[in-house]
Amino acid sequence: MDKINLLNQSTSIILTIIICLLFIIIGIFYSKKFKGINNYLVANRSVETFSLTTSLIASALGAWILFGPASAATWGGIGAVIGYSLGTALPLFILIYLGKNFRKSFPNCKSLIEVIRLRFGNKLFKLILILSMFYMTIFLIAEVTAVSILLNYISDTDLWITALIVIVSSLLYTLYGGLRASIFTDNIQFIVFGLLLLIAYFYLTSFNSNTFSFEYIKSNKPILLSSNYLPNFTAGLTFFIAVAATNLFHQGNWQRVYAAKNNKVLKKSLIISFIIIIPVVFMMGFSGLIAISQNSEVIPDLAFFYLLLKDNTVILSVIIIFLAISLTVSSIDTLINAISSLIIVDVNRVFKFRGHFKKLSNIFIIFLSIITFLVASKGLSILYLFLLADLFCCAAVLSVFYGFYSKSFNEKKAYISIIVGLIAGILFFPSPDFSKSLLVGIIMPVDFFPVFVSQSLLFLSFLFATFVPIVTWKLK
Repeated sequence: MDKINLLNQSTSIILTIIICLLFIIIGIFYSKKFKGINNYLVANRSVETFSLTTSLIASALGAWILFGPASAATWGGIGAVIGYSLGTALPLFILIYLGKNFRKSFPNCKSLIEVIRLRFGNKLFKLILILSMFYMTIFLIAEVTAVSILLNYISDTDLWITALIVIVSSLLYTLYGGLRASIFTDNIQFIVFGLLLLIAYFYLTSFNSNTFSFEYIKSNKPILLSSNYLPNFTAGLTFFIAVAATNLFHQGNWQRVYAAKNNKVLKKSLIISFIIIIPVVFMMGFSGLIAISQNSEVIPDLAFFYLLLKDNTVILSVIIIFLAISLTVSSIDTLINAISSLIIVDVNRVFKFRGHFKKLSNIFIIFLSIITFLVASKGLSILYLFLLADLFCCAAVLSVFYGFYSKSFNEKKAYISIIVGLIAGILFFPSPDFSKSLLVGIIMPVDFFPVFVSQSLLFLSFLFATFVPIVTWKLK
């Protein structure tokens, strides 16, 4: 990977430590006055509109938005940008309805997994618990890896240094203060990265006015906007389905649903969050369209930074570090607390542990953080594993939520439909080089299938995983 080294390593490390220390101090001191397991898990169900809104946005917009949407746009075109934007925001819109109903029907619950156990039973509960833990663990690794690679790109800072700093700092205040600390620091982080994103957008649009437009893309890469370009549809639908489905299983979102002071606060916060997230993700994706239009050799994951840092501006490099660390920490503390809450509330239903589950969750989170540190320090691409986690969520999403609105839809039907969806999706899920799948190229030769199938394996795997379960719903 190319490096620009606008800052030296020591400057980058000092900036990272200062930013993280600020959040540690803020998180610990604020949460000192809020004690008890109810505060730790759902902030005593008393969060107001501003805090809930900023926390929902800060938790949703992790460091991935600096990489993912722009990267997807370089090959998926405008369709990928739209799909990413709507897929990220749609779960919040769906939660307006689901959240209100769940708060009414299951008022004492603290997680989606707990609700699933009460509605279906222990068998499906265990499957979805494993699915959610797997997804959030991959998400955690992705966030730490992303920010480590970014700082390495800007200042040649060793990956393990950045990973260690952000993980330890997030653990210190999140394990101490729980959801209270996470939400309060999210408020600060939202303001910080909101201002920094506005500065970045202003710079891109003001100093690149001739190139930051649809007209420029039409002149240089018209295929990315063309209705005849197949990935505009397949990539758009893939990201829309994958991102929307996985976010519905994100325990961090469900904690905030139950943390809202009342349904009015919840509805208002979710609507505002939905409205803000769409343009933010869209603009990040749009930067990928511009970058690939300017330079067809641009590294997809670094497309946004190619535009922002091509003039080697040190001030912008500092802004990017503040932006990336704020986004990462806001997402990491949400994930840490979400996983911790699942252990405290739900794991006891699987393992009859005799002891304090808060201590057990801390031990597990620290163990998980060590794994995250080791993987992130290698700088490995985990996109493939992330997509696999998304596939699991897609196979479960329709069956799980349909079950809450059909009394005849029992645990056995839900379990079977999810397994069938997983099998269908895995048969078409592409190999790491995206050239073949278990069915296409291994069980049966690639030539046996139409070209569309071999070129759209990822799309078809998500399509089948999501919608094939419907076929089993009416079976006895």
